[in-house]
Amino acid sequence: MKTLLKNIFILAATISVASFTTACASHKMCGDPKAKPVHKYSSKRYRKALMERDSLCNLTKEQNTTINKLNSEYSDLTAKYGNLQTASGSQLDKLSTDLGNKQAAINQKDARLRQLESILNRQDSVLAILNASVKNALLGFNPDELTVEMKNGKVYVSLSDKLLFKSGDANVEVKGKEALKKLADVLNKNSDVSIAIEGHTDNVPIKTAIYKDNWDLSTARATNVVRLLSDEYGMDAHRLTASGKGEYFPIADNSTPEGKAKNRRTEIVLSPKLDILMKLISMK
Repeated sequence: MKTLLKNIFILAATISVASFTTACASHKMCGDPKAKPVHKYSSKRYRKALMERDSLCNLTKEQNTTINKLNSEYSDLTAKYGNLQTASGSQLDKLSTDLGNKQAAINQKDARLRQLESILNRQDSVLAILNASVKNALLGFNPDELTVEMKNGKVYVSLSDKLLFKSGDANVEVKGKEALKKLADVLNKNSDVSIAIEGHTDNVPIKTAIYKDNWDLSTARATNVVRLLSDEYGMDAHRLTASGKGEYFPIADNSTPEGKAKNRRTEIVLSPKLDILMKLISMK
């Protein structure tokens, strides 16, 4: 009896082991699509473990797929970042070059501005000295005979017609020649000053055998002053300009005798030469 029971136990164990072995052998490995499914006689605990393992296996595959995708995206982003750095570097270099060029242009214009300011300051100084020199040279004349003033970057010497001319005449009187001689002595020492002589009249019409209107008279007076300065007082004719303004540039009211007297004048306009200044202004 004992022998029979022993044999039955061995047989049962053998069958159990065979069943377990068959089940193990037939179960697929993680991710193996060719293996057979779990044997129906496998234990519930074993099947549960396999299901958990397969679930983890699938999760791992999903994570691997996600990681691979992220790695691919990371590689793309790294490449794009590198390209962006290269492009940004080129743009930064260009911007730096442009800024350098702009700064150089600003520095150049600033240097020109300082140069212009220096020339203007020097011309202002020249004008101030010239104005003072002319006033000192003409101190002996009355204010109703001549005036000297500095305005608009120029010195204006205004000589009345009673100092220079007889009524309706263009020949310079003796006292007028004296004033022009003193003025010429100052101007001959200031060769960088241009000189414009302008003849002016009041609005009273004139018509004579010599002058048919105020244009003729004012032009003749300015021309005679220019000839006197050039021919008798040694001034360079290239510095002199004569023009007749007639009655069209009054400085006072022509409705009164006093106003008419002020308008009958010859103005000598002294201007510093602007060759250097104009050259700088025309530079780009």
